[in-house]
Amino acid sequence: MKLEIISREPSEKRFETPLLFVHGTGHAAWCWDEFFLPYFAEKGFSAHAVSLRGHGASEGREKLKWTSISDYVADVFQVASGLPKMPVIAGHSLGGLIVQKYLEKHDSPAAVLVAPSPSEGMFWTGLPLLFQHPLLFAKIAVKQDYALMFSTPELAKKFLFSDDADEEKIAEYAGRFGSESYRANLEMVYNLPNPKKIKTNMLVVGAEHDALIAPSKIEKTARAYNADCKIFPDMAHDMMLERDWQKVAAFVSEWLEKKIQ
Repeated sequence: MKLEIISREPSEKRFETPLLFVHGTGHAAWCWDEFFLPYFAEKGFSAHAVSLRGHGASEGREKLKWTSISDYVADVFQVASGLPKMPVIAGHSLGGLIVQKYLEKHDSPAAVLVAPSPSEGMFWTGLPLLFQHPLLFAKIAVKQDYALMFSTPELAKKFLFSDDADEEKIAEYAGRFGSESYRANLEMVYNLPNPKKIKTNMLVVGAEHDALIAPSKIEKTARAYNADCKIFPDMAHDMMLERDWQKVAAFVSEWLEKKIQ
């Protein structure tokens, strides 16, 4: 499978262990390259982001609707195994579930979950959204694409960004969001990770005003893995694109510097 990989190399490498970032629903590698990849490269990390099959410039768009979580895990393994050393894996939202499933079978020096799909699944998290937005979810069911939740600047702001986020930036990002696997989003409900299989040292971060994943669910996921946890105030779901993204990046960088070589 030909996959898009965006890489940022440091001018002075401080760490031998590379970083690999995995995006969430309807996103692609570009969402990490906006701020995070250059930031971590500047800190001395070799930083990479993959566009999962069917996203960005990667192959597989024609089969995207029924692509599985295991397919995405295979994509992450393909990229990770092609790097000089096994990387730290970081995943956002749906990407957080993909990272959790990846770690059931593959080793990693450490892992970072950013506003991840909870270890308990999305059923109880998603149920209130279904009742709050019945017409939107009816449209999603007809189109079989959960990325419709972010398909306009208004919807993207509602579900992904803070109230005071830059309107022009939100419009730009909404124009770059794409479709998502209907199957993969359904698997977020029932294809749950098994924390007993995962021994990787992990950091879980969430946002106080996340419209999709409540801080209580972030904290519960962290407890499932005995992981370090941080909830960032005054932030929303797309933490890597939010106004205060640098606070998140700095916290993750400081955590990683203590965990890897």
